[in-house]
Amino acid sequence: MSSKTPAMSNPELPPAKSAGDMPLVAHLTELRSRLLRIVLIWLLIFAGLFYFANDIYAFISEPLRALMPPGTSMIATDVASPFLTPFKLTLVSALFIAMPFVLHQIWGFIAPGLYKHEKRIAIPLLVSSILLFYGGMAFAYFVVFPLVFGFFTSAAPDGVAVMTDINSYLDFVLTLFMAFGLSFEIPVATVLLVLVGIVDVQSLSKARPYVVVGCFTVGMVLTPPDVISQTLLAVPMWLLYEVGILFSRMVRPRTSEDQQDSPQA
Repeated sequence: MSSKTPAMSNPELPPAKSAGDMPLVAHLTELRSRLLRIVLIWLLIFAGLFYFANDIYAFISEPLRALMPPGTSMIATDVASPFLTPFKLTLVSALFIAMPFVLHQIWGFIAPGLYKHEKRIAIPLLVSSILLFYGGMAFAYFVVFPLVFGFFTSAAPDGVAVMTDINSYLDFVLTLFMAFGLSFEIPVATVLLVLVGIVDVQSLSKARPYVVVGCFTVGMVLTPPDVISQTLLAVPMWLLYEVGILFSRMVRPRTSEDQQDSPQA
């Protein structure tokens, strides 16, 4: 009888199975609920935009249509392309518009695992990442697209009419939107690398020559083979890298003392 007393005298001690399983189940449940919220908001925005699907496509295709030779137009080579292409564009546009909410849900999920000093800079990083992503897309639309399409339309051989398929065009511009949007996240990525202790500011500064070469290489791949358009992509990327180094000097990376303590809720 006395051997059972210690076990009964500590009723707050949870069973071994509950202690190991409940945190994981709780995290998975929260993750599921946040993913459902993201999908719901995404679909609601899509439902509001779908009526304007053709107008959205007309806006996105304007940089090419404005430079096409007189008497030519974009074409649809597949039977369903006139419907599916604006549909796909509207779906992606809804996701881009919902990006602040998506990032907010991601922040809400990972925030409990951050340390107190990390939470202070997480909100500025979150806002900066949204603005930089949209800034990269705007840069691609207003600066890069006219240069790219101007080069391609002027380089067509004699006797070849430039009549681009609408689905091929959409795939091309979405790739560039993502490429420039993610490229403009360089400052955020740099600060995060320093914050988690993967690299330090001195290493980033020493890597500057390689980064400059990498920026011009990316510019060469993503833009037409002319110096002007390559420079228009490479120089902003390099400047954003320098901005990332500048702000990284204000960040305190994780230390062994931080890792020994539990994150602040």
